[in-house]
Amino acid sequence: MPRRFTFASLTLAMALAAVPAAAHPHVWVATRSEIVFTPDGKIKGVRHAWTFDEMYSAFALQGLGKDGKPPSREELAPLAKTNAESLAEFDYFTFAKYQNAKAAFGPPEDVWLEADDKRIVTMHFTLPLEKPLSAQKPFSFQTYDPTYFVAFDLEKQNPVTLAGAPAGCSTSVVEPKPLLAVDTQKLSEAFFANMSPGADFGMKLAARIVVACP
Repeated sequence: MPRRFTFASLTLAMALAAVPAAAHPHVWVATRSEIVFTPDGKIKGVRHAWTFDEMYSAFALQGLGKDGKPPSREELAPLAKTNAESLAEFDYFTFAKYQNAKAAFGPPEDVWLEADDKRIVTMHFTLPLEKPLSAQKPFSFQTYDPTYFVAFDLEKQNPVTLAGAPAGCSTSVVEPKPLLAVDTQKLSEAFFANMSPGADFGMKLAARIVVACP
């Protein structure tokens, strides 16, 4: 599948420009997430670092930076703010469960963008839970775009870490189940028809991060 940037206004790119909708996926994101704990050992939220593909990064950085150097964090601040505001409508593509029920996040904190020497963009932000949750009960989350316009994949090395966790806490990654034949057919048909494969399709392809504490 070619790596081209044509991003629907119903995705993160609405923060950057109005471009025509296209089939799945057209932006690739490598994710690294950190589960943050309170001083008394409760789960406070999730800190994300999303690294975008070369095509998206090039589009986002048009006109930014000087003398061939990547733009500074300060130059990227307005774009970071716009991205965060736009993502609110889509629950920041982060969906958590606590004791098998939906866990709600509050507005993002510490939002910033950076571009490395190769002008690859990474977005950093923290999603605090509406209220800290006991770490002794099941907590998990997935990062995905339900319509699969954006493809989220875990970084290959250390994709999930803990910050300030009580002793004995750990994380595990539950990989998605293989697609059924009917889903594979839908994905193929959507690609050739230049349409979305359907709502919540991205969930079927997303890994689940599980936090366990003694």
